[in-house]
Amino acid sequence: MSIIHVLDDSTINKIAAGEVVERPASVIKELVENSIDAGATRIEVEIMAGGTSFMRVTDNGKGMSLEDAKLAILRHATSKIQEVADLNTIGTLGFRGEALPTIASVSRFLLLTRQEGQELGTQVKISGGKTPDIQEAGCNIGTTIKVEDLFFNTPARKKFLKTTHTEGSKINDFIVKLALSNPSIAFKFINNNKMSVATPGNGSLFDAIQSIYGGQVSDSLLGLAFESEDIKITGYITKPSMLKSSRGWQTFIVNGRIISNKAIAKAIDNAYHSLLPKSGFPLAVLEINVPQRTIDVNVHPQKSEMKFEDEGRIFKAVYKTIVDAIRPAGQTLKNVAAEVEHVERHYTMEPMHFVPAAAPAPAASGPAMPAAAPRTIYEAVHRPASAPAVSFAEAQAQLQQERQTSPRPAETAEVPGQTYAPAEAVLAPAQEVAEQPSETSAEALAYEGSIVPIGQVDLCYIIAQDAKGLYIVDQHAAHERILYDKFSAMAESIPSQQLLVHQLLDFDHKETELIEQNQELFRTLGFDMEACGENEFRLKEVPADIPAAEAEDIIREILTSLHDMHALTAQEIRHACLATTACRAAIKAGDELNLRQMQIILEELSHTARPYTCPHGRPTILKFSSDELAKMFKRTGF
Repeated sequence: MSIIHVLDDSTINKIAAGEVVERPASVIKELVENSIDAGATRIEVEIMAGGTSFMRVTDNGKGMSLEDAKLAILRHATSKIQEVADLNTIGTLGFRGEALPTIASVSRFLLLTRQEGQELGTQVKISGGKTPDIQEAGCNIGTTIKVEDLFFNTPARKKFLKTTHTEGSKINDFIVKLALSNPSIAFKFINNNKMSVATPGNGSLFDAIQSIYGGQVSDSLLGLAFESEDIKITGYITKPSMLKSSRGWQTFIVNGRIISNKAIAKAIDNAYHSLLPKSGFPLAVLEINVPQRTIDVNVHPQKSEMKFEDEGRIFKAVYKTIVDAIRPAGQTLKNVAAEVEHVERHYTMEPMHFVPAAAPAPAASGPAMPAAAPRTIYEAVHRPASAPAVSFAEAQAQLQQERQTSPRPAETAEVPGQTYAPAEAVLAPAQEVAEQPSETSAEALAYEGSIVPIGQVDLCYIIAQDAKGLYIVDQHAAHERILYDKFSAMAESIPSQQLLVHQLLDFDHKETELIEQNQELFRTLGFDMEACGENEFRLKEVPADIPAAEAEDIIREILTSLHDMHALTAQEIRHACLATTACRAAIKAGDELNLRQMQIILEELSHTARPYTCPHGRPTILKFSSDELAKMFKRTGF
C-alpha cells in the first residue's frame, strides 16, 4: 500500500510556497531533510564544483516502494501530512511535497531507492522536468539521489550563482548545522573528493561539536540546561574567551528544525552584555523543545523561520539559560573568563598605523575658572574634560625625569612565561565581600611615579606606561572593579537619583514575587520601585552611578540571579547584586575616551583593593615589564 498521496486542492492552496531552487545549497537542504525524515542513521553528501555540476545524497533510511517513487515526483505529493489540521502537530522537516519535482525540473535527476524486504529497487530518471523514465534496478536499502548540471535549462538562474567556492561553503555550513541538530546521525560531506565534515553519529552533541570545530572549541564549551512547564533548552555555548566573527557560528534548533530567530539571537547578546568586545559572537548550539501547537512552521518557503505563540517567553528562557551557564549562582567567572597566563604573541611585517586617543578638550579663552568636580566616575568619563589635561609631551618629560631621579627597585621574581602583573589576583570569598577590605601593600596597585595613558586599542583597551613598563587595561573590567569597590564601601545603601520621568516596567508573576520579597535589597542598591498594577512597577529612583537607560536591564539581571539564590547567604546575594550593578553601569567596549578620561580610570583603579580582576574574576590589567619587552624584541644576551 502506498504511503505517499497527493494532497487535496484546499490543503495545497494553504501550504503552497512556490518553492524555488535558487542555489545548490537549496537542493542539498531538501534532499538531506528528506533523508532525516526517512529515519536514516547514516547520510553521505558529495558535491563537485560547488554543487553546480554534481550532487549526490545517499542515506540508509527506509526507502520507497515503486508506487511511492512514482508519486514522490508529483507536486504536492507527501507522506508527512493528510490535511491542513496536521500542520499543528507536524514533526517532520518536510511536508509540502514540492522539493523533488522542483529539483527535477531544473536538472538531470536520478533517484534510486529500495525498501527492506524488496529484491529490487526503483530507478527514476528525469531530465529538465520531462517525462520520467521509471524502471526496476538493483541498489542498496535506502535512497540515493543524484543531481547533475543544475540549471542547465535555465541559464538566467545559473548566471546569478556565486563562485564554486562560495556555493560549496554554503552547502558546508548547512551540513554542519544539520549534523549539530541530529547528533544521532553519522554525516559525511565530501567536497571535490575531500572529506570536509564527518561526525560519529553516537547521539552526543558534544562529540558532534568536537568533530566539526575541533578540540580548542570543545574545551571552551559551557553546557546549557533549562526546563519549565513546556519549554526545555539544552545545548552548548562557548566561553567569552572564544569568539567567532559572525552569527553563522550560532545554531538554533526548535523541535529538531534549524531556524533563524532575532529574539533568540538578541537574548544571547543580552546575556553576554559587557563580556564581549565590540565585535564577536560566541559559538552556540541551542536545542529548544516546545509543544508543537505553540509554533507555526508554515511561514517561510524554506521553513527557516518560525512563529512562536509567545516569543517573549522564549526570549526570557534563553536569556536565563545563558546567564546561568556563564554566571553560575554563587560562583564567579574565573572558570569561564579568558586565560591570560600565556599570552600568544604575533609578529607581523605589515605597516603600522597609529591613531592617537581623542585629544583633551581645549581650554576656553579668558580667565581660568575652577571646574566643578564630577560627582561620579561615570560622569567623569562620559563628558569632555572641563579643564585641559597634561599634554602628552609634558607627561613624557615628567616620566623621563622620574626615571632619572628615582632609583630603580629590585625586580620581584616572576614566574616564567607570566606576562601580567606579579600580584596574585584572587576574588575574596563570598563571606567577605559585604565589607570593603583594606588596601595592603601586596594588593594595592602601586606605580613607580605616575602611570601615563598613551591611547586606546580598538576602543576597548587603554595603553599606558610608567617608569617600569607597559600596561594594557581593559577599560570595562577596570571601571567595573572601581564601581564594585565603591558600592561595597557603602554599607547602608547606595545613593540614588530621582528620575524626572518614571519608567513603567512589566514583569511576570514569578518576577513580581521576587521584587516584593526583596524590596529592601533593591532599596539598598539604589532602586526605588512601587507597584502600580498587576505585575507592573513604577521605577522612581536609580543608583546615582549608573545611566538610567541601563536600569531596567540591571533589575532584570538581578531578578535572574535571585531566582537561583535560595540557599545563599545575604552577603553572597549582596555580592552578586553589586557585581551585576557594577557590570551594567561600567563603560563599555567601544566607548571612546580622551586622555583625561583614561587618566581618571587609571587613577581610580590604582586605589582599589583588588585592581587585577573585576568582581567576576576577569583580568583588568596586564603588565609588560621593561625586561619582558627587551626579551620580546631580542634585546638581551649581549
